Amino acid sequence: MIKIKKHLKQLLPVLPLMLIILLGSCKRNDGFNTPVSGDQTKPGVITGVKVKNLNGAAYITYNLPNSTNLLYVMAQYNINGKTVRQTKASYYTDTVLVDGFAKSKDYTVTLWSVSRSNVQSDPVTVTVHPDTPYYQLIKPTIQLAADFGGVNVKGLNPAKKDIGVILIALDNSTKALEVQDQHYTNVDTINYTVRGYAAAPRKFGVYVTDKFGNVSDTTILTITPIFETLIDKSKFSVYRLPTDSPTAYGWEVPYLWDNKTDDYSAGWHTAPGGPQPMQVTFSMGVSAQLSRFIMWERPGQYAYAHGNPRDFSIWGSNKPAPLDALLPQTASVGTVVGDWIDLGNYHYPDPPSGLTPGFTNAADAAFVAAGVNFNFPPGTPVVRYFRMLVHDTWSGGDFAHMMEFSIYGKPQ
Repeated sequence: MIKIKKHLKQLLPVLPLMLIILLGSCKRNDGFNTPVSGDQTKPGVITGVKVKNLNGAAYITYNLPNSTNLLYVMAQYNINGKTVRQTKASYYTDTVLVDGFAKSKDYTVTLWSVSRSNVQSDPVTVTVHPDTPYYQLIKPTIQLAADFGGVNVKGLNPAKKDIGVILIALDNSTKALEVQDQHYTNVDTINYTVRGYAAAPRKFGVYVTDKFGNVSDTTILTITPIFETLIDKSKFSVYRLPTDSPTAYGWEVPYLWDNKTDDYSAGWHTAPGGPQPMQVTFSMGVSAQLSRFIMWERPGQYAYAHGNPRDFSIWGSNKPAPLDALLPQTASVGTVVGDWIDLGNYHYPDPPSGLTPGFTNAADAAFVAAGVNFNFPPGTPVVRYFRMLVHDTWSGGDFAHMMEFSIYGKPQ
């Protein structure tokens, strides 16, 4: 106890200094703080303003005023006649980005220097003339075409900007063009189909919007969707070929069309250690131009695991009795090998949660249990025989399994 008192007595003279140092180390400047100064002096204006125009935007550079209490520079501008935007740039930079402009034309931007006491300088105005906004550049590339049960939408977005492609169609009840689908994306190639329409002429329209609320002009077309129906599974039959994978555990090929997809049912299961690629072939009983298929992988604890297919391809044939052929692990769509043609190459979607396979959640399991839709490319040739090659599973193992196929198209 005597020693402790002695040490405290020695520390007393330096405690105030230590407290000052500690408080000073906690001080922080985030750039945009609430006013921290009582100085009501109006800051000076920016000078030497220069403009570099961009697509739908502009960089404005300037010289900062010699004001000790400067906090940021604020730009205010109207982007489309109704929406006013404000952009701020801290005193650490000499550039502010103004964006969201609806057209390539002159716009007035007003700039202020703002002090730490939230006092604004006198305004400085500058004219910018942005280049054509990206949503307007993308719009002419958008094309609508008839597809099975609806319309196919294609377009290009090489800059990978955040845009929305909005599909409208004539509503039979309201007799007006109503929004049918809103497709938001930032990928470079746009290609998707909106389905659910009868094979009858209907007015469709499309326009492009961006994250600032700007909207392009609308293209209106009359399109007749191609007839599509579920191929009758009662006509399916096994068409086993020598290179098809041997099955195991009583999970045989006909279970692929028994309309049972729960985790208590049987499906198709290859024998472990069989030849690669793992594959299965069957006849649909009719020739059809195929539009899409829904595939159900093994659900429950097997979702994104075990022998569920990860990468696979679909081959087809319309020969009366197609001969077997050793099909390649990789091939481009349209490749012909013997009596068989590559109809499509697919990757089963990664877990919607973004989690690593093996650590997925209940939502990912529900996604697998619901079945996943895969589209065939437009113009897919008519086939009667359907062949699936599994190139990789979620476990990377030497066997594969799945529960069910539903195949759609136009029977001939």
